[in-house]
Amino acid sequence: MRAARILEIGVALFGLSAAAASAAEALTDAGKAIYQRGVLASGAPLEGTRPTTGLPVKGGEAACVNCHQRSGLGTFEGYNLAVTIPPITGQYLFHSRSATSTEPVLPYLEWMHGNRDPYTDATVARAIREGLDSQGRPLNALMPRFTLGDADMAALIGYLKSLDLRSVPGVGDTVLDFATVITPDADPVKRRGMLDVMEHYFADKNQFPIGNSAQLRTSGKTEYAKSMFMSHRLWHLHVWELTGPAATWTAQLQQHMAKEPVLAIVSGLGGSNWAPVHEFCEQQGVPCLFPNVEVPVDNDHDFYPLYFSKGVLLEANLIARAIAASAQGGSAVTVQQVYRAGDSGEAAAPALAAALKGRAITVRSRALPAGARGQGVAEALRGSNASVLVLWLRPDDLAALGDPSPAPAAVFVSGLMGGLERSPLPAPWRGRAKMAYPYDLPDRRDLRLRYPLGWFSIKHIEVVDEPVQANTYLACGLLAETLSHMADNLVQPFIVEMLQSSIEKRLINTGYYPRMALGWNQHFASKGGYIVHFAEAGGTSLVADSDWVVP
Repeated sequence: MRAARILEIGVALFGLSAAAASAAEALTDAGKAIYQRGVLASGAPLEGTRPTTGLPVKGGEAACVNCHQRSGLGTFEGYNLAVTIPPITGQYLFHSRSATSTEPVLPYLEWMHGNRDPYTDATVARAIREGLDSQGRPLNALMPRFTLGDADMAALIGYLKSLDLRSVPGVGDTVLDFATVITPDADPVKRRGMLDVMEHYFADKNQFPIGNSAQLRTSGKTEYAKSMFMSHRLWHLHVWELTGPAATWTAQLQQHMAKEPVLAIVSGLGGSNWAPVHEFCEQQGVPCLFPNVEVPVDNDHDFYPLYFSKGVLLEANLIARAIAASAQGGSAVTVQQVYRAGDSGEAAAPALAAALKGRAITVRSRALPAGARGQGVAEALRGSNASVLVLWLRPDDLAALGDPSPAPAAVFVSGLMGGLERSPLPAPWRGRAKMAYPYDLPDRRDLRLRYPLGWFSIKHIEVVDEPVQANTYLACGLLAETLSHMADNLVQPFIVEMLQSSIEKRLINTGYYPRMALGWNQHFASKGGYIVHFAEAGGTSLVADSDWVVP
């Protein structure tokens, strides 16, 4: 009977514990909805007022995330920190400023506000409602004054505290774990070139450590010495090779993540389908940084995946813009697109059709059988009465175009798919073909490429695909630059936020791209390109039809 009674009490206590955990989770979810979406527990929108203008803010535009970021670590606006938006996670809000404090060291942030008393729940609520800091001083006028009931306020404050309680995958005391993902339809030559660069870069990163893992190094930027330290950790690369059909990739990625937790996915290589990897990263909250893919996922609502450019989707918009400009004379225009089933052109063709929708332009598409490179191309062009031809084809297919006599005067080809300036377009086609070119022109990028190409030479890395290897080197460099400014704030959303706020200032060497920039909720660092044509029937010299174009 005693054992039964003990068991009964244990079950009851377990039930209470589970109920408490469930209630805490519900409270955190309610706070998250307010913070990220500006939605109260009742479903009503969060409302606030700008103190200087009296203008209202409501719902999504009032959400805390707009300024304080998803991580809660804040940011800054303008050069030289013209406006600072402080971190508002629990450890920063409630931390003592005393130099003799026994509290844990705060990781350094340039925009942290350390010259104030620690907050309490009551003074946090006052700051949100009345715009007064922990000492009763007015906050920056950018901070709205919000209308929040006690229950919603408790949920929001609880969420701010929860931002400190994350266990970050891939972050150890001595090692940072990263992965790169390779899909089964990736080009094997590009795979070899990418991995060669990554393995040498990681080895270089670990070869000359600053002190050892037990030591700290200082940024030396403020008088708050206890806020300036960063642990040195070695980098460890995991290669996640996916196999089989795309429907199985998510399960494979989940298995990899469970076995080898990582802080971020860096670079990577895909064929015509990257969507399962993109969706996995978004669902898991794992940064996916600058993979080598021709068909990225363009979704404004996602946060964690970042790309160098929109790939063939950008090319489609460049070509559509050129077609639309030439069709302004009023004559009927018919566009014929040709692509291989299962290749990147399968996504580019509908993107071009969508960009031309609503204009007096007819767009037709012809899919060639998958896998039969170099076969059936000339036959597909026979009998076409189109005024514009768009070829989403690989070098083998371009080389097999044959006699251009049935082709229209206006021909566009994909630079990414067709080999860029080394495209094997037959000489008779070069006089009429224009190419979408989402990189800087060869003579303009030459100086920027000298450093990575020189490094490849020193490391005895064979250059088998210059764009892929230069972009891989750039992705690794951006990661290193970003981590060096994060101190020990090694949380995953902060990686993305740091890149979005400062990528254009962090790295001078941008490789194939003339400029890179990311802003709030932007996912593509390079946003433009050229339409070019060959200067002559032979050779690789290109001439741009206009300046750099951002469609």
